[in-house]
Amino acid sequence: MRVLIADDDKEICDLLEIYIKNEGFEVEKAYNGQETLEKLHEQEIDCLILDVMMPKKTGLEVVKEVREESQLPILMLSAKTADVDKIRGLANGADDYVVKPFNPLEVVARVKSLMRRSSYTNRESEAGELEIGPLVIRKEQHQVETVEGSLIQLTALEFGILFLLASNPNRVFSADEIFERVWKQESLVPAKTVMVHVSHLRDKIEKATGGENVVKTVWGVGYKIEEKQSFD
Repeated sequence: MRVLIADDDKEICDLLEIYIKNEGFEVEKAYNGQETLEKLHEQEIDCLILDVMMPKKTGLEVVKEVREESQLPILMLSAKTADVDKIRGLANGADDYVVKPFNPLEVVARVKSLMRRSSYTNRESEAGELEIGPLVIRKEQHQVETVEGSLIQLTALEFGILFLLASNPNRVFSADEIFERVWKQESLVPAKTVMVHVSHLRDKIEKATGGENVVKTVWGVGYKIEEKQSFD
């Protein structure tokens, strides 16, 4: 397993490298946004630790480009403490966020957590089934059941929203992102359109599962599904 540490502060990179290697991971380092993207294309990386403020390309710009083609686990680092910076990072596709100065052991713990999630989330069986929380999602059939076998009747758009969120557990999607990915057109409508469909989706899931709150709202940002457990 290989971790890429991207920060223009070489001392931070070197410090994190020591702690991460102690956990048995291989480490690559990059010192600007462009170099980060180049390393991601050149090598197989299992987790990215990414500073927000870097030369050539910022961390936020890197996240946007990575998310166009990959669900690589991303942990962002920043000296900024304002909530808006955290929200921007998560909304752009980061999985987690740590504010500088930080305890290296906390960073390592979060990296290991992200990599564990990555190892079992978004798994599909030979039958094309995606299992997350209390749900079994069959992509080819556009069918959703509870793990007990109860069928949940969803519209095509509701299924599209659910599959998008379930395929990217713990990632927050804004209403605009959901609209563009599920409706497959540029978002020119109020966020309320997506909100209504999410509300209907939640109602159906909660009714079928006895009140399970699967689709979470991240206020001011968007929606996500948290991966809490897997079912074999």
